[in-house]
Amino acid sequence: MTDNKMKVTMTVNGRERSADAEPRTLLVHFLREQLGLTGTHIGCDTTQCGNCTVLVDGQAVKSCTTLAVQADGSEITTVEGLGTADNLHPIQQGFWEEHGLQCGYCTSGVMMDMVGLLKENPNPTEEEIRQGLEGVICRCTGYQFIVKAVQRAVEIIKESGQPISEKQVAGEVRS
Repeated sequence: MTDNKMKVTMTVNGRERSADAEPRTLLVHFLREQLGLTGTHIGCDTTQCGNCTVLVDGQAVKSCTTLAVQADGSEITTVEGLGTADNLHPIQQGFWEEHGLQCGYCTSGVMMDMVGLLKENPNPTEEEIRQGLEGVICRCTGYQFIVKAVQRAVEIIKESGQPISEKQVAGEVRS
């Protein structure tokens, strides 16, 4: 049996990371098993639940159906790259203030999906937020607190006077 692993290099949460991966390795498994970033959850492996959502070059992507080799050379942001306990990303702050989580299993995927939405639409209506959430399944809530959390994140971003940016995605708000 031959070793068909290839070196995959990507910038993850602002830091260049490399590891060997088989061509069939899914990005979610690469992040969790090769890089030790377990905040990205595996829920279904079929793109249904959205728990595995990460940002790839600024776009929300379901990592359970993206190959790691497809992300070679890309900029990846996982939930671990959003902010810190001392400097929460606006979406994290919104979830904190508005109780936007229940069991927490889907929360990382929801947050990453909503960061992607807010980058595309910095002032979404409630209906647009709900439409944006269609790709993420939460089995614990009726989504109301999640919607309120995203609306609060929009307020926080407006209060900062800065549009959502890659710097905010990395947990830094520049003034």
